[in-house]
Amino acid sequence: MLAAIGRLLLGMALVAACIPAALAAPTRVPVVAAAASVRFALADVADAFQRETGHGVRLSLGSSGNLARQIREGAPYDLFLSADPRYVEDLLRGGFTRDAGKAYLLGRLALIVPHGSPLAADGSLADLRAALADGRVRRFAIANPEHAPYGQRAEQALRHAGLWDAIRERLVLGENVGQAAQFALSGNAEGGLVGFALARAPALAARASAALVPSAWHAPLSHRAVLLNGADAIARAFFDYLSSPGARALFRRHGFDLPGD
Repeated sequence: MLAAIGRLLLGMALVAACIPAALAAPTRVPVVAAAASVRFALADVADAFQRETGHGVRLSLGSSGNLARQIREGAPYDLFLSADPRYVEDLLRGGFTRDAGKAYLLGRLALIVPHGSPLAADGSLADLRAALADGRVRRFAIANPEHAPYGQRAEQALRHAGLWDAIRERLVLGENVGQAAQFALSGNAEGGLVGFALARAPALAARASAALVPSAWHAPLSHRAVLLNGADAIARAFFDYLSSPGARALFRRHGFDLPGD
């Protein structure tokens, strides 16, 4: 009996030794910390990357400022996709990134108005001005300017239009631009200023109208990608893939401009 058990254990050990290392110890999936403004586009890019390479990445979405804070606090991210290069520069100075990364997208700000709202989708914000005067707007959604680049640019655009003082008490602030878009569509606000790429997403476009705000009204929305310390080969491959022709085509389809275009 003991001899039989010994032969069984030996056989199991030999089988285990034949299992490829990749199956015995599954590869860790890299985590990409990304601004919420790229949610839908980045999901498509990540899917395309997995189809082409066989490797997946996990997306963690939020405001650029909050994600940068999490990185400084030790969050196990491999790649940071920020909607503002300043957050990348701060992390570089703190020694959290491999280098300064690369600009990979240019975002646009849009006025989004849910169907049935008394507010018109007017990128000049002329109707918003009139609606503030005649009481048609009770609530208006933007991302929190404290830590969300699209919220910061929304404030800049509203200041440029001379509407900030009139609207600031009516603002509903989202933790990120994705949440601001949800607020604008939920019935809690008559409209909002969000990322154009979000406004174009089918789930949102079916429920609202959108109009681009002049880019000269705010600082550029230059999205930057950077590898964090400890990023593995798959994270590096995804970083490179962001600039591939296939990824660039997907980003364009979602309404982003691209460096070099």
